[in-house]
Amino acid sequence: MSTTEPPPTVGEAAEAEEPASDQLPAGNELVADSLGEYLSGQWKRMKAGESGALPVVVGLLIIVIIFQVQNSKFLSTGNLTNLIEQAGVFVLLGMAEVFVLLLGEIDLSTGFVAGVGAVVTGELATTPHNVNWFLAVLAGLATCAVIGVIQGLLITRLGLPSFIVTLAGLLGWSGFLLWLIEKDKNATGGTIAVTNNVLNDLVNGSMSAAAGWITMIVAVGLYGAVSIYQTQRRRRSGLVTPPLALVLLKIAGLAGAGIILVLVCNANRGFNGTQLLGVPWIVPILLVVLVIYSILLGRMPFGRHLYAIGGNAEAARRAGISLNRVRLLAFMLCSFTAGLAGMIYLSQLGSISSGIAGGNLVLYAVAAAVIGGTSLFGGRGKMSHAVIGGFVITTIYNGMGLIQIGPAGQSMVIALVLLAAVTVDSLARRGRS
Repeated sequence: MSTTEPPPTVGEAAEAEEPASDQLPAGNELVADSLGEYLSGQWKRMKAGESGALPVVVGLLIIVIIFQVQNSKFLSTGNLTNLIEQAGVFVLLGMAEVFVLLLGEIDLSTGFVAGVGAVVTGELATTPHNVNWFLAVLAGLATCAVIGVIQGLLITRLGLPSFIVTLAGLLGWSGFLLWLIEKDKNATGGTIAVTNNVLNDLVNGSMSAAAGWITMIVAVGLYGAVSIYQTQRRRRSGLVTPPLALVLLKIAGLAGAGIILVLVCNANRGFNGTQLLGVPWIVPILLVVLVIYSILLGRMPFGRHLYAIGGNAEAARRAGISLNRVRLLAFMLCSFTAGLAGMIYLSQLGSISSGIAGGNLVLYAVAAAVIGGTSLFGGRGKMSHAVIGGFVITTIYNGMGLIQIGPAGQSMVIALVLLAAVTVDSLARRGRS
């Protein structure tokens, strides 16, 4: 005898269609008529366990102070710019993991997927192919996206655990990477060198001093205009709206951070009379990816469905959300973003080799997302968390290198920071329950 599945309740449907209130940029604001009321409400949320990324930011500031006390060169303009360039790979890998962590899943293959994309691009952009750099990058990214689709289909259509599928991917794609390099007759010692100047300049190149200022002013201006417009529009519609003073404070904070960034990067960091200055190209690249992905998660149906599935998959299914389609897209975007990280890795080193530490890279990817504030249990996280976590990891490695602490100590410190982040996440989740 067939049975009819009961329709979703109002609460289940609402939970499935909308992410938790702290996910959407607009929904993250408390009901408050003034800045004082807002800050008071935030303090209550923090005491209830909703601290957001604040503990990580405070921890990052403490780490910076410790390293500066130990070595005065840490906050030098040259080292800070170098730190920004180093963080690109970790940030993008962390962004990749955010897509699947929001579902309560994991992707262990991102490190070698990034490597495969870098090898494909490196081979095409060098002799004898000499393909246009843009087409070579597209080919590398398309390869990574296809890998994500393959793994996503195994997970969604066959019902295989993502841990097992992506662990197999870690092994399989590492072998595929070795095969690609071995069959390349121009690979010297298992290494493909980048000869294209544009690819090299993705990380190692810099904007002019004037272009840095113009880019910063335009970015802050657009953010300010959009923020004020959205606030006024929501207020006219009678929706929950943050105090205008808070919006202006955020704009001022972003402007201040932008000014400091441009001043630091525009200082000459060359040696022996050489002039080297300007904002590295990796900065606008990361900014564009962050904005696009934040809009995708915070303003598009796909993002709302992603949060809904991570929060309560059964309620999301009963509300009519296609679980398999959203999960497949999430794994595809994860691998695609890993491909972006692979392009930055290729540019940073100026080459790609068979010795890529893909296993370590995936661990840093998960660590960057989780340390920044993305939950391992699904349903909670933002792309900005990967940015924060990526800079935490880079800061620790950079600072410990300056004070001459070896890889063993660096790995142990990262492990402790990761455990602390997971502990905070678990306690916050328990408090909400």
